[in-house]
Amino acid sequence: MFTGIIEELGSVVTVTECESGARLAFAAEKVVEGALDGESIAVNGVCLTALNITAVGFEADLSQETLDRSTLGGLLVGSPVNLERAVTPTTRLGGHIVQGHVDGRGRFESAVQTGDFWTVTVSFSKELSRYLVYKGSITVEGVSLTIAALRDSEFDIAVIPKTWDVTNFSKLEPGAPVNLEVDIIAKYVERLLTHKTEKDSNREGVTMEKLRSLGFA
Repeated sequence: MFTGIIEELGSVVTVTECESGARLAFAAEKVVEGALDGESIAVNGVCLTALNITAVGFEADLSQETLDRSTLGGLLVGSPVNLERAVTPTTRLGGHIVQGHVDGRGRFESAVQTGDFWTVTVSFSKELSRYLVYKGSITVEGVSLTIAALRDSEFDIAVIPKTWDVTNFSKLEPGAPVNLEVDIIAKYVERLLTHKTEKDSNREGVTMEKLRSLGFA
């Protein structure tokens, strides 16, 4: 589990393709401090298992599923990547609960600067729209953010100078694909509302109408 608070901006050192996926090597310093082989490190929001850890980086194997679903398949040698170690029981949860399981790809549309701050616009696919809410949490490239404006197929996020400086946002060009992970709570709520077993068929479940009657909507 992660928090979406990026610890370090690393880079891709090598990309080695194989029959069923690929192995990537990443340059890093902070996230490998005290790390052991087999620990989890999020790369652009994708949870990977770190291997062959040294003082200057680590490697990770990527399955074809990961390459297809995320943007990691498009990384090249030198590409900047957002890095975060998994949380510990004593870690402050400064962002929100992030699994590192990408739900889909979005597209970096634009970044408009106002003073020292940036308004970033990201477009998203229709199947993710039901999980997004105004002022709700969203993970973009592994970064925990708050939706500042929401439209049919786009949302805006307000990026502070610190986040702009320590992530790959400043390196993205309009049209670049980005990894999106929606709030895990939204997915569990949806499952509870829509899943019905044979045992449940004889009793009333949780419905939107029932929630409204109780004052939740």
